[in-house]
Amino acid sequence: MTYLAKPKLHHPSLTKNAVGYTRRDYEGKVSTLCAGCGHDAISAAIVQACWQLDIEPHRVAKLSGIGCSSKTPDYFLGASHGFNTVHGRMPSVLTGAYLANRELLYLGVSGDGDSASIGLGQFAHAMRRGVRMVYLVENNGVYGLTKGQFSATADKGSVAKKGATNNDAAIDLAALALQLGATFVARSFSGDKAQLVPLIEAAIRHGGAAFIDVVSPCVAFNNHAGSTRSYDHVRAHNEALNRIDFIALADEQVVPDSPDVIDVPQADGTTLRLRRTTPGYDPTDRLGAMSAMQLRAAAGEIATGLLYLDPQARDWHAAQRTTASPLNTLGEEDLCPGSEALEKINAGLR
Repeated sequence: MTYLAKPKLHHPSLTKNAVGYTRRDYEGKVSTLCAGCGHDAISAAIVQACWQLDIEPHRVAKLSGIGCSSKTPDYFLGASHGFNTVHGRMPSVLTGAYLANRELLYLGVSGDGDSASIGLGQFAHAMRRGVRMVYLVENNGVYGLTKGQFSATADKGSVAKKGATNNDAAIDLAALALQLGATFVARSFSGDKAQLVPLIEAAIRHGGAAFIDVVSPCVAFNNHAGSTRSYDHVRAHNEALNRIDFIALADEQVVPDSPDVIDVPQADGTTLRLRRTTPGYDPTDRLGAMSAMQLRAAAGEIATGLLYLDPQARDWHAAQRTTASPLNTLGEEDLCPGSEALEKINAGLR
């Protein structure tokens, strides 16, 4: 329970990263979610990724909406900035925060109800504008807080716990992010930590809008026979398109001699090395990624891994040509340059 605080004392033998933090320093409060919930595994993956990347917790801003998924930022990065917005409005609040302070790392956590229903318009504009963020959807196909109704991402033909069949077509948020112009699109499974942690690391390093759709089974309402979001179904139908390795700045850059290995330079100077598990798949081809996802879905499979990456992603601040200094550090003289500057701007618009 959240009223049971975790001990602040750390064992002296705990391993520290390059900035002096142990993995425990990236944790939050004790989770109040159901035992076995996939969302807790995602929180653990975020903790692991941030610790491995040597990120100082106070440099992270985590935002969420409403739902089981949007409770999870309380369970990781307890020393980070946090904001729990109203239902579906996380992207616009994050955009405003990013406009004011571009020096923080922004992590938006949402759910299939929060992003694919009430917040669908917010999701769409965050993706098309290229706001630099990690937009992570914890996708279980149901409304867990209101007792398990189908969400907008539930597959057509899937069966609810009480026997009802979903007759509506599903919204595929990963496919939608691709169509809207996101420059990093991935899908993973909360039960595959070996795949999820590197994907989160890659998304954090990315220079634009990074979207990760994580299938995260709801053990209370959507983990039964007939569900396409259960642990058993996803494990049986998970088709990973690639695996990720990172090459650090100081490491020797060796050109791979295998056609199943692709090196993609990143904005921070590192190299993302992709190892194909599907022969011929090119994650830098947007149309190819959309086609591959549709083909996998038609075969009853779930395409996971890094689906698409644009190595030339532009930051939203670059597109808007804003000042290099965070807006929250500017004084009145910089923010209000006077009537002469305003008149010049108005003259250019006439």
